[in-house]
Amino acid sequence: MTTANRLYRILFQQNDKMYEIYTKYLSDESLMGFIEAESLVFSDTSSDEPVTELEALKTEFSGVSRVHIPIHLVIRIDEVEAGGLAKVTSGVQKADVKPFPTTHRPISRDDK
Repeated sequence: MTTANRLYRILFQQNDKMYEIYTKYLSDESLMGFIEAESLVFSDTSSDEPVTELEALKTEFSGVSRVHIPIHLVIRIDEVEAGGLAKVTSGVQKADVKPFPTTHRPISRDDK
């Protein structure tokens, strides 16, 4: 895949909504703790899917040239060959998002 054709799919959660966006440029260099996405792509032009699903997303990101997403909200980032339909869905299903595994054990008064 050439650099010109590179496309990234970012899945992230915010305010009980799951976002799936596509971008041509992705970086973590600008602000510590944030992913920077630039040149957002809302749909594959060859797709015959309905555009009604895009309206909320296009309205939310209208006039935005660059978006900074907090790293702790990111579920997954994929490098893809072809874009898909960017979407926002309300109500995150519990099975889709799992907590980060940890070995942290709270300290009780007996452990001191």
